Amino acid sequence: MSDSLNAPEASRSGVPEPVSSHVPGVSVRHSRAKGEPRFPDGPKADPAGSHFERRIRSFQPRRSRVTAGQADALQRLWPQWGLDIDGRQVIDLGELFGNDKPVVLEIGFGMGEATAQMAAGDPDTNILAVDVHTPGQGNLLNLAEQNGLSNVRVANGDAIILLREMLRPDSLDGLRVYFPDPWPKKRHHKRRLIQPEFLALAATRLKPGAIVHCATDWEPYAEQMLEVLAAHPDFENTQADGGFAPRPEFRPLTRFEGQGLDKGHVVNDLLFRRVPHQQQ
Repeated sequence: MSDSLNAPEASRSGVPEPVSSHVPGVSVRHSRAKGEPRFPDGPKADPAGSHFERRIRSFQPRRSRVTAGQADALQRLWPQWGLDIDGRQVIDLGELFGNDKPVVLEIGFGMGEATAQMAAGDPDTNILAVDVHTPGQGNLLNLAEQNGLSNVRVANGDAIILLREMLRPDSLDGLRVYFPDPWPKKRHHKRRLIQPEFLALAATRLKPGAIVHCATDWEPYAEQMLEVLAAHPDFENTQADGGFAPRPEFRPLTRFEGQGLDKGHVVNDLLFRRVPHQQQ
């Protein structure tokens, strides 16, 4: 989650961070030698490099300060629970998670608190969580370890490349896009993630019956999401009236979302189902 309600902030979870050799409060980027990788055993700065076409992206990498606990989690846990989106291999989700449980893709998880809560509340569903925000990646890994969550994997990079190059058809049981960047200025609307082209790609990776769940506090974006999803032939609204859905119990109401609601923000949820494949 990456909008104004979920802006990155260190140590939101309140979970004690593991002891590490890093000096507390010291930025990792200030303690490494020139030219040294930021996290030698952690996520790469640009995993896909220049191997794929330049295009308008729906996200902007944010390289804010990484806490000692986040850095420690990235170094220790990334080799086991992390995935760099390099676009060079098709991944086996059963091998990635070590089981054949359903897999939901979450695009944009912010600092990861809601992701960790959902993983804890539904241990029989695997969550492949994608983001480009390094502190959030470290924080989610930290939360997963602290809470014994074996059903979370953290992916670093462009979700479009992941969907297009690295996931098999009909491999996902759900897709979650919570509070994506609303790109409010009209000239930036083309950067919004929920577009017909994105849905067409996502549909190829979603099993029939899979649920696409979007949420946003930006009402014009919510209306666009509803319009685009309703018009797409591969999806149907789960709401009989064709409108927005009540917030499902499994999507946590975060403290920051609550603050937004207190300010008068309106949060809209959309729940659409992948329809069965059309007979050729």
